[in-house]
Amino acid sequence: MARHQDEIQLNLKYWEQKPVLRQVYRDFQEIIAARISGQVEGHIVEIGSGIGSIRDVIPSCIRTDMFPNPWIDRVENAYSLSFKDETVSHIILFDVFHHLRYPGTALREFRRVLVKRGRLIVFDPYISLLGFVVWGLAHPEPVSLFRRIEWLAPDGWVSTESEYYAAQGNATRLFARPRLDDRLRGWSVIERLRISALSYVASGGYSGPQLYPDRCLPLMKRLERALDVWPLLFATRLLAVLEKDESL
Repeated sequence: MARHQDEIQLNLKYWEQKPVLRQVYRDFQEIIAARISGQVEGHIVEIGSGIGSIRDVIPSCIRTDMFPNPWIDRVENAYSLSFKDETVSHIILFDVFHHLRYPGTALREFRRVLVKRGRLIVFDPYISLLGFVVWGLAHPEPVSLFRRIEWLAPDGWVSTESEYYAAQGNATRLFARPRLDDRLRGWSVIERLRISALSYVASGGYSGPQLYPDRCLPLMKRLERALDVWPLLFATRLLAVLEKDESL
């Protein structure tokens, strides 16, 4: 998993150099923060916090990652969390779900630590027509829309020995459809939000070239709101809010 740590260090360098990227991410994090429910008590935890900027918007959020860094509160593995049963109110996965090789195994662990009616907030790539161009052609990680999802880890698998994995289409396949996948029993999808996120796409992300000057960010925001009307064509981001089913 050295690749993961190398990416974080590179991302931190780009983060400090691109004010537009910092603002776009803050906007994303505010979308997530608006889905934090005051009706459930417990820890708010981000899995895979990267450079740890979530704390700027959600001050009480516990930042975790697989490697220790000065801004990380706890070293955690998504498949084997150290939190006690039913002590977490919200789990945030920002660009993390598509890195879960065995999502069913991770979801089972999330259910263990979440309180009843606790929320799992997933913010991941969305594969629309534009999304396929952005994530499939202009991004190094595979989309894998048709590759079989290995739902559960095989017997004898050790979570600490996980290799780097990415399938950017997995959140679209599992959470964006009107009919919930049978494998998601025990969860209710209480919200799906698809956004174009054009200001992010044209910012170049961390390592790509920025395609507009900083002063044009408000204009890009207005344009992306117009494109949000046609998510199947223009959405590049999916927010899915899942709630732990209280009846199970």
